[in-house]
Parts: sequence; structure tokens; C-alpha cells
Amino acid sequence: MRVLLAASEATPFAKTGGLADVASGLSKALAAIGHEVTLVLPHYRQVIKPGLIGELVGKVTIPVGEKRVEAEIRSTTLPGSTVRVLLIDQPDYFDRAGLYVEKGHDYTDNAERFIFFSRAVLEAARQLDLQPDVIHANDWQTGIIPAMLASEYRLQPWFQKTASVFTIHNMAFQGRYPWWEYKLSGLRWELFNWRQLEFYGELNLLKAGIAMSEIVTTVSPTYAREICRPEFGYGLDPALQTRGDALIGILNGVDTTEWNSAIDPALPLRYTVDTVREGKAACKAALQREMGLPVKPEAMVLGLVSRLTDQKGLGLIASRAADMFRADVQFVCLGSGEARYETWLQELKTQFPNKVGATIGFNEGLAHRIEAGSDAFLMPSQFEPCGLNQMYSLAYGTPPIVSNVGGLADSVVDCSPESIGNGTGNGFKFSQFTADAFLNCVWRAVGVFQHDKAAWNRLIRNGMTRDWSWARSAAEYVKVYNNARSRVK
Repeated sequence: MRVLLAASEATPFAKTGGLADVASGLSKALAAIGHEVTLVLPHYRQVIKPGLIGELVGKVTIPVGEKRVEAEIRSTTLPGSTVRVLLIDQPDYFDRAGLYVEKGHDYTDNAERFIFFSRAVLEAARQLDLQPDVIHANDWQTGIIPAMLASEYRLQPWFQKTASVFTIHNMAFQGRYPWWEYKLSGLRWELFNWRQLEFYGELNLLKAGIAMSEIVTTVSPTYAREICRPEFGYGLDPALQTRGDALIGILNGVDTTEWNSAIDPALPLRYTVDTVREGKAACKAALQREMGLPVKPEAMVLGLVSRLTDQKGLGLIASRAADMFRADVQFVCLGSGEARYETWLQELKTQFPNKVGATIGFNEGLAHRIEAGSDAFLMPSQFEPCGLNQMYSLAYGTPPIVSNVGGLADSVVDCSPESIGNGTGNGFKFSQFTADAFLNCVWRAVGVFQHDKAAWNRLIRNGMTRDWSWARSAAEYVKVYNNARSRVK
């Protein structure tokens, strides 16, 4: 199958969030099982580095409102794969310090930039005669591609049988702009209506993808159900409800070349499920030393790698940290975010110097060592479309403590006598987003860790032996692609 995947970011070319990991991870996994994959990205300033810039393979002229904007098409390869990467090189739009934001403010021409990019994706496919079977667009930045395909490009011979799939990575980011920005798209005004691209008088690029793609996916089955409710739908829940069985949730995968405790160069001692006891003991002691904590094998180390925001549950942790420390636990944290939580962490570290190790900022190696060296991993998110850290934790033998939402609900099976007995239990979940429910869940985990080592070891094994790779997710996406193709008349 010929798959064209359009995204606004992908590692290692450019990254601000999880979309970059999904775009590269899924592309590589699809190529590995024999599909012909082309990944199309903007040529950002960050791309200008050895081996990534690509060779010139074509030029396009794109109508943007009344303007005609020229761009170059560069071609390279996604490192470690056979995936072809096309870079749309338009310096006025993409040679900037940030991808979407600079100095805390969105670029004022973001609608124009990504309407241009979306049409450039289709024009590049036409000019290079790619004839994709499926175009897979992602998030609001490429949400208008399904609309352009359905209303214009499918009339052309290159796209007559091309289906579109649209993936929502986070409902909170919708690409909402004043109605007059719609003129930049060149689409018929008939599409600017409440069923398709219009949203309370504005252009909504996420809604365009929801309304006009053959299939809508999101990054976990539970999140697919959640976003059909007002509390998670951000106003688009009615549009999502109309899609019925064309709305499908697929849990993201993990890049097992980067997150694999058996080969991870960041760890002081690498380990497999068969050597996890010795490996985690060594990683735990090294982490305690690195974070300035007493080396105590009997203390339960709770890890956190996160943005420090309310959405990630920092309020719950902050309100019950002192209660947690009544037990023999230590807390190690890596992250940055809201100033009040950064200040709180520093104060907590001063108040409990033998209990708390915290680093403000981000360090990739330390993130890996926290996953490996912690006994359990905290992820009490208010909402979580998919989440990756809980899957890293499970793969590294670190049972997660999570709220029962989104991808956390789909990947973590709560510890109970039944789940331990049937080999599915791998962590701890709480359903009410309250500080007391969070604390009670922590106490449950502490109790098992301290008093039932057999059960704890079973949790570790269950997490490490499940397949978290992109190969699993890619197989599900192939089913979706075939489903989408069957819907093209």
C-alpha cells in the first residue's frame, strides 16, 4: 500500500510534542512491514543539519488566497528506515525560530502557513506522481487536507481512489481562526458551514479533518470515547458523535530502538525481564546517588517525568506530598512548566532533603534513568489522549500509578488478586480525579511493594512482557487504511 503521511513535525527533523514521535514511529513501522511510505513535513530551520536537508526534487507554486507562493520540494530518508521524507521548503513560512510559537506567542499567520503546507502536500504528491492509496493527516495543521482531497483533488486522476485518514492527537488544539482566513484555502464557500469547516462563525481546521476524512482516528480507544462527551470534546463532541464507526482509537506505540532497557546506553546497568531484579537494583542505587538522596534499597522510589501543569496532575501530587512522605518513600522528578510548581518542587526539596530529588528542565538521559531506577512511576493526569511515559515505565519494569483516563486506561491494568492471577495486572489506577483518590492509590502501591514482593514482581513481569512497539499499532492502522479505502466511491 502507498501511504502518504502528512504532519507538522517528526523526529529527528523537528519536535515540540508527541506528534513528532508518532509521525516517525508509525512511518518506520509501516515501512518495516512492506508498505511504501512517504512522510511530508515543512522544512523548518531546525532541519538544516547534516544528513537531513535533502536534495531538490521539484518545485511547486501554491495559490494562497490571491497570492502565488513558490516552494521547493526536498527529498531525504527517515534515519534508520526506508521511509522517504519530502520537505516543503518555503523560507518565509518556515525559516523561523519556532514551529508554531515564538517567545510565548503564536505566529499570527499560522493559518496561512499551514493552509499553504496542506495544499503543498497534495501538489507535491501530484507533481512527483506518488498516487497514494491513503493520505494520513494529523492534527489541525493538516486538518484541511481531507477537505481539499474530497472537494478538489479526487477529481484528478492521481487521487481518484485516494482515501484520507485523520488523526487527532489532542482535542484542545483546534486551529481556530477568523472566517476570512478561509479564503486562503481556495475551497468553495459551500464547505464553510456548520457541518463541515465552520465553528461558531470561525474557521476550525481540526473540524475540517473530522468532518471530511473517510476515517477519524485518535491515539487511544478510551480517548476516542471520551472526546464524544462535552467534558473532553472542546465543543466538537457533536461533530465527533456523527462519525459513528468511522471514529476509531488506536493506542500509540513505543520506539523500541530508543526505549529498551536491554540496550539503553543511558543506564548504568542494562537488563531484560530475566535480569530485571539485578538491573533495577543497580539503576535505583545510581539514581538515588544522582539525585542526591540516601541510597536505601528498602525505600520505594516514586518517579515523575512531566510537564509541571495541572493537566498532568501536579496539583494532586502537591496537595498530598507530605502525606506520601509518612511512608518510606522517595520522590524523584524531572520537568518544567508552571512557575508555581517549579517553585513548589524546590521548596519541597528543601523541606524533605532525604526524600526529594528534583531537576527543573529536561535531560533525555536522566529521563531514561528515572524510568529504570524508580520503583513506580506517577502519572495522575486530568486527561491523557495516549501518554507514552506509562508505556516506557511498563517496558522498563516500573509499575505506573495513573488516573483512569485516555491511553492510561487502555495500557494500565489495575493490580488486584484477579489481575495478578490472570497475568494482566501491571500497575495501579484511580478513577476520581481527587487528591484523596490519588493518595489512596499510592498507598495501595506502597502496600504491595513493601508487603507482597511476589505480586510486585508479577506486575513487573506483566508490564515487560507485553508488546508496546509500533509494530502492534501499525497493524491496526493498516486495517484502518483498508477500511478508509473501501469508503471511497
